[in-house]
Amino acid sequence: MTPLRMIYLALAIWGAVHPMYWFVSYMRETGTGLSGLIDAWYVNASTTGLTWDLTIAAIALTVWVLAETVQRKAWVNLIAIPATFCIGVSCGLPLYLFLRSR
Repeated sequence: MTPLRMIYLALAIWGAVHPMYWFVSYMRETGTGLSGLIDAWYVNASTTGLTWDLTIAAIALTVWVLAETVQRKAWVNLIAIPATFCIGVSCGLPLYLFLRSR
């Protein structure tokens, strides 16, 4: 495995674990679960803007993954889409770059 692939993999793991730690901490602290977390994304203009920024980035990444997967016929790369929407762009993008760099 090349050093660049190892960096992508490390970033994908970090991008999965680090944000999830904060999400779970918030849900435990407030006791509101996932619905409370989603409500917090829209609590003020700053968080709403960040939410939309990440949503648009996730959609752009999804379009890119789909286009390249169809072109390259590397179907395993599609795993980056649920990783992006279930975990976040911080996991989905480096995961896709890791898979793509095979």
